[in-house]
Amino acid sequence: MCIGIPMQVLALEPGHAICVGRGERRRVRTALIGDPEPGDWLLVFLDSAQERISAERAREVDTTLDLLIAVQAGEGGGADAGFALPSQLTRDQLLAMSGQHHPQDTKEPTP
Repeated sequence: MCIGIPMQVLALEPGHAICVGRGERRRVRTALIGDPEPGDWLLVFLDSAQERISAERAREVDTTLDLLIAVQAGEGGGADAGFALPSQLTRDQLLAMSGQHHPQDTKEPTP
């Protein structure tokens, strides 16, 4: 399994960006996303940017990675993620998020 790391662009080189994220600095290929701008956030898999993301999404991914690390360390991961984790959503919320409708949604309204 490959996990994407949010990284922020510091500088550009032809076909690459110098990025920083999660305590490391990397030279990242940008062929799949085009030319980013300094300050842009990228989701990086290995050493290749796969997607441009918002700063908010970068924080969400960072927080999720922190929770995963805590669970792996046996700390339980009970910290507040700052956003609703799928495990905290109701069945109806999960169905709506996935584009599915609950069977009750298809009932005809009663006159």
